[in-house]
Amino acid sequence: MCGIGGILRVQNPSGRVLAPERAIPEAWLDIIDESIKHRGPDGHGRFRDRAVRPDGSIVDVALVHRRLSIIDHAGGHQPMIIGPSNRAPRASGGSSSDPPDAQSPTSTNLLTSPPYQQTHNHTLSPCPCCGEHTLAVVFNGCIYNHRGLRRELEAAGHVFTTDHSDTEVLLHGWREWKDKLADHLDGMYAFAIWDAATAEFFGCRDLSGEKPLYGKDRKKENLHLFASSPVGLTIIGRQLGPEFVAEEGSDDVWDHLGFHLSFWFDGFDGDLPQPEAENYVPKVRYWYPDQSKTDFELLYKPFAPRTPENELSVEESDRMVARAIQSRLEADTPIGCFLSGGVDSSLVAIHAHRESGNVDSFTVRMPGTRYDESKYAEKVARIVGCRHHTLDCDSNIATDIVHLIRQLGLPFGDSSLLPTYWLSRETRKHVKVALSGDGADELFCGYDRYVAALKLRWARWPLYYMPAALFPDRHPKALSSKIRRLIRWSQGSGPLSLFDEHDDARLKAHPRLPRRLTPNKLMDDMPRSDFYDYLPNDILRKTDTASMAVGLEVRAPFLSRELINRCLSTPLSTLMPGGQRKGLLRNVARKYFPAEIVDRPKMGFAIPIGEWFRSDFGSMRQLLYDHLESTEPFGPDALGINGMINMDFVRRMLREHDAAGEKSLWPWHGRDHSQRLYMLLVMSIWAKWLGGLGRTGD
Repeated sequence: MCGIGGILRVQNPSGRVLAPERAIPEAWLDIIDESIKHRGPDGHGRFRDRAVRPDGSIVDVALVHRRLSIIDHAGGHQPMIIGPSNRAPRASGGSSSDPPDAQSPTSTNLLTSPPYQQTHNHTLSPCPCCGEHTLAVVFNGCIYNHRGLRRELEAAGHVFTTDHSDTEVLLHGWREWKDKLADHLDGMYAFAIWDAATAEFFGCRDLSGEKPLYGKDRKKENLHLFASSPVGLTIIGRQLGPEFVAEEGSDDVWDHLGFHLSFWFDGFDGDLPQPEAENYVPKVRYWYPDQSKTDFELLYKPFAPRTPENELSVEESDRMVARAIQSRLEADTPIGCFLSGGVDSSLVAIHAHRESGNVDSFTVRMPGTRYDESKYAEKVARIVGCRHHTLDCDSNIATDIVHLIRQLGLPFGDSSLLPTYWLSRETRKHVKVALSGDGADELFCGYDRYVAALKLRWARWPLYYMPAALFPDRHPKALSSKIRRLIRWSQGSGPLSLFDEHDDARLKAHPRLPRRLTPNKLMDDMPRSDFYDYLPNDILRKTDTASMAVGLEVRAPFLSRELINRCLSTPLSTLMPGGQRKGLLRNVARKYFPAEIVDRPKMGFAIPIGEWFRSDFGSMRQLLYDHLESTEPFGPDALGINGMINMDFVRRMLREHDAAGEKSLWPWHGRDHSQRLYMLLVMSIWAKWLGGLGRTGD
């Protein structure tokens, strides 16, 4: 688990050809390195090379790496290279390990960070199958089937140098399988491979998006930049010239879901294009640069359709889950697991403990019974027999959220980022690797909206004509609030929308007339849609951001290649027998746990953010008002966001939210705006950070 980054530049030989150090200035690499250093406190390295393509174009490449050492401490240094290392020399001195304080909330000015003192990479012994040309890789993640792939490649004649590094498998695998490499991998990964033999660059992200890979194309300069974090890319982009200015009436600025908002990037991890074929989802994402440009192409591959022939049984599901967990227990450091007491994490805990016999479990105790699952986690831990740690909710909330949004560099609107961060931070004090239950809800149909989608097939038209305002919205977990959301959904708003069409029109300073939506036809396969959209852009982005902020590797056994392929081709009626949410996986859990654990209602990893906005717990009310009632709530005027937002409506939301917390016999007194206000808050934090880039201390 690491941080990676790099820059590719293509130059036309008929024009002025820049020297390598001017084509890709070292200062740019310093910026990328600074933006990812919290992801890898155990080591760092860089690599440079230049090659000429058959058409005569000159290609410069530079790779940056920060290492969190989990597998093969001695042999896993990166960038990892086979063949000659043509990197440009740097100043000597320093150390190959430069551990920063990964848990420090202090913001660093990346524009004036200290120079990198030494380039350190790992050049391997020659391999007869890999040729004489340079082959280099930077890799973030873990390849769980690397030992089997190593044996397969050795049988084909490849000679390995490291003892058991999973990174080396990528180099030999690229030479053997080229762009089919990812088809052989079971793991979480984002990696970039440079092949000097053809001046070819290959970037790849894992099947489900556990590991992020952000990219930015600068066509004018013929540049392509990529990294595990968008922060450095944003800073370099703004040095080259401001790119983000909100345009009046632009819908791209308004993300109702609260998790995309990477609209200033050209592809990669933002709003992915929808494939036209009905059963298509991204099997794996590749990015190929054109031979003369830096444009990258996104390719899709299909999953098998959901048919009775692909049905899963309880026993087969249990065996696959057990195999996935077993494959994710390899590490040269201690391993623990997140435990909420729900079905997913409980199955992970019991199989991990049975396999290793030495697993610690961790949960966060939330204030208030509505959101606290710690008692269930403690009960599961007693059944499993693992050492359990119950951690208290952090009260330094305002500082944490500002730190996380600036470090992520995106206005990420899911407030469960905070408890995930607290859990990761405390877990990191005990172990370096943790297992989670991420992915089970999307693959085994664990969300209430999947049940609602089935019911709405016959109720869509009656709900379409029902006024949503009839149902009070004073608390997000209240039945009336859920019915209100259901009506809005049937009228065309998405099930995850924060702002429906009416609120969206009020929020905009210059709104268009609200259009009359047609009844939502609903996607017949919402879990599959969530797999390629909501899962990578919200759930996995949240986990990656929170865990890597403290140098913790989090592995998700439910996202094994085998489970993904089988679950996404299993009929929904099998995954949800009798329309029961997560029915198949619940039946697996009944083999190990009592009904009070298996059948309890889903709580989700949520926090009472709305109550904190009223009570000022953790200084959240103060933070909210400091941002939304400031002179420029959404950064400097140059960004153009302030003029697009109707601040009168924002102030009305603040008043309505406070009123919803007051006692009243009138059920329509006030309205809960918890997540909407949180989204506006992080938008403000992000916009002020973006607008302040280049100022001392930002």
